[in-house]
Amino acid sequence: MGTMTADLLESIDEWGPEKIVCVSDPRTGMRGVLVIDNTARGMGKGGTRMSPSVTVAEIARLARVMTWKWAAVDLFHGGAKAGIRFDPASPDKERVLRAYVRRLADQIPSSYVAGLDMGMTENDAAIIQDELGDRGAAVGVPEQLGGVPYDELGVTGYGVAESVDAALRRAGRSVKGARVAFQGFGAVGVAAARRLDEMGATVVALSTSRGGVHDPGGLDVAHWLALRAERGDDCVLGVAPGERLAAGEELVLDCDVLIPAAIQDVIDAAVAARIRASLVVEGANLPTSPEARTVLARRGVTVVPDFIANAGGVVAAAFAMDARYSAFRPDPAAIFEAVSSRLRQNTDTVLAHAESTGVTTHEAALDIATERVRTAMRLRGRLPR
Repeated sequence: MGTMTADLLESIDEWGPEKIVCVSDPRTGMRGVLVIDNTARGMGKGGTRMSPSVTVAEIARLARVMTWKWAAVDLFHGGAKAGIRFDPASPDKERVLRAYVRRLADQIPSSYVAGLDMGMTENDAAIIQDELGDRGAAVGVPEQLGGVPYDELGVTGYGVAESVDAALRRAGRSVKGARVAFQGFGAVGVAAARRLDEMGATVVALSTSRGGVHDPGGLDVAHWLALRAERGDDCVLGVAPGERLAAGEELVLDCDVLIPAAIQDVIDAAVAARIRASLVVEGANLPTSPEARTVLARRGVTVVPDFIANAGGVVAAAFAMDARYSAFRPDPAAIFEAVSSRLRQNTDTVLAHAESTGVTTHEAALDIATERVRTAMRLRGRLPR
């Protein structure tokens, strides 16, 4: 514990984190953490992740991404993230989730509003609300309970696809016929593949935790969407040998657009040197290392950063936050319109800033987000004198 505490203290910088709360429950075996990174622009808002491998450092990194994500879309909430170290497939999931929420009843929703992340569903958001007896405790609850089911709507993946189109247009190219490879075919990948297929793109590869499939001529997206709905990650099992991909091969296939939409830290410098796509759009949080971004920039590969490309979920969450205590549900069409306009504009702004200043796209996006956060901190008197 002493080493962990020392490491956390060393990691605090001018932005945060402002608060780290670790909780446990011996009876259920629950262990969890809440990280409030920076609230200069508003109260903490970010997803809750459930995974057997969750760490405090992981959640702190993701909370920082949320700080930049809210600032980049210019919406007034602060960066936060939560995590529960537990297997989401366990039959004891609800007991552990309720224990976690009880331990954080003094933080939710006064300091943090829960959302959905890996391992969590809309039903879990409903459980959080039920445990605390507060409609404002979580967003992403089922529509039948008055929520905005943004995972069901697929707004994050929809936004990723809009960002792809905006980046291609800026380069004078069309999304129609563009060859796209996905790593990750979960909520984000499914929605992005559906939207890109509607736009006329050619999806040449996709993968899940169970493997991948590849067809240079284009996959039948409708078929794979139906198979994913029926079998989950197992949808790729039974693929013919000529179409089968080993883990990681989808990242280095011959394609125009690569969308890493699975987990963090999948593209390092070595992988970046082998990527053949000319455009990488980060559907997952933190999929590329700083060294990988340098390699990609040097090779002329355009990267749309995670907190720009996958910010559709926070735009929808802002609608849900506004509707927490309202009797009226936001119109999904208005949500999709807002996601499209915000993400297209942000993608174009970041790429233009990178071109005009000669910095990487991640640096350009951070320039914009950090200036907004710094301004809010100055106005609130939070900066050193």
